[in-house]
Amino acid sequence: MTAGESRIVEWLSEQEEAMVSLLGELVNTDSGTYDKAGVDAAGEPLRRFFEAAGLQVEILPHPTFGDAIRAMLPHETANDQRPIVLMGHRDTVFPMGEAGRRPFRVENGRAYGPGVADMKSGLVMNAFVIAALARFGGHSAPVVALVTSDEEIASPSSRPVIEEQARRSRAVFNAEPSRAPNVIVRGRKGGVFMSFEVFGKAAHSGAHYERGVSAIEELSRKVPALHRLTDLDRGITVNVGLISGGQTVNTIAPYARGEIDLRYVRSEDRAAMIEAIRAIVATCSLPGTTAQLTIKGEFLPLEETAESQALFETYRKAARDLGFDVEAEFTGGCADSGYTAAQGCPTLCSIGPVGDGGHTPDEYVLVDSMVPCAQALALSVMRLRA
Repeated sequence: MTAGESRIVEWLSEQEEAMVSLLGELVNTDSGTYDKAGVDAAGEPLRRFFEAAGLQVEILPHPTFGDAIRAMLPHETANDQRPIVLMGHRDTVFPMGEAGRRPFRVENGRAYGPGVADMKSGLVMNAFVIAALARFGGHSAPVVALVTSDEEIASPSSRPVIEEQARRSRAVFNAEPSRAPNVIVRGRKGGVFMSFEVFGKAAHSGAHYERGVSAIEELSRKVPALHRLTDLDRGITVNVGLISGGQTVNTIAPYARGEIDLRYVRSEDRAAMIEAIRAIVATCSLPGTTAQLTIKGEFLPLEETAESQALFETYRKAARDLGFDVEAEFTGGCADSGYTAAQGCPTLCSIGPVGDGGHTPDEYVLVDSMVPCAQALALSVMRLRA
């Protein structure tokens, strides 16, 4: 470890209390994705932190969802001006008032609260890493901390920002939580979230049953066909996770609706699967019914490349130099890291502090993992060379 690396590692080792304080401020601010005011409010502590660290801060406004925040640490003499990106989202899945019902707390070495692992602790880690680099230097390229606002619904406003940043960047570290014991993510499935609507004809189910055409019956015929598209050997799954419909119990259902979750591993599988789903939805077996499919949102797969494997080895070596080992796994879950990888930018995901229980009241992060994960990330950024 060089003298410069040692200075940053030592400084970060002294920041746990400050990290926990900033984390508590973020967790105690409601930031459900659709609550723009709350998501923007959760960005304010980070903006203030970045500015206090002497970073250039850019607010990228959006009228509907929270504003994106980009904090920039320049390196004017670097031969390669493509930045290294530390990425994370501050929106959560929880409703307004959840932070008041379950405020931030630390018990037995675990920090609890809405969004504490997914992924406000990762944002805190990113903030302290870029602040350490601003204080001590040692980075070989510009560094950007990108804080987005709507990952929990597939980043409808943030995706263009993420993709534009990735196209002109050298590498991306996405601070989703790592898993115990120090397991990060080397690959993720892509996911497409769809809804389909079925239209029938209403009739009184007692007096004029024969006049009706049941949209619920037609929907129920489609579900097994959709599920049969699942191919576990290829990593493809199709799940109808929600259904609704009908008017009253004594009415032939004129309308029904379902929601579909498609997961796939390889980019080339997406188009064929969408076409197969679309064909099943459009082909109605019950005369008098019609149906339509709508894509609501999607994530792209995080596919491994030689460059991303090299990025993992850099991170693993940094962790080993700090006294802990790291493994990598593949997961069916989706994240913004798929967008950056699809732009050809080497990407490593789930390098945030160790946590679990995301999207539940039991969500937690291990407090004593915050500093080591920050140190490993800082060393990785410092060791990336053009």
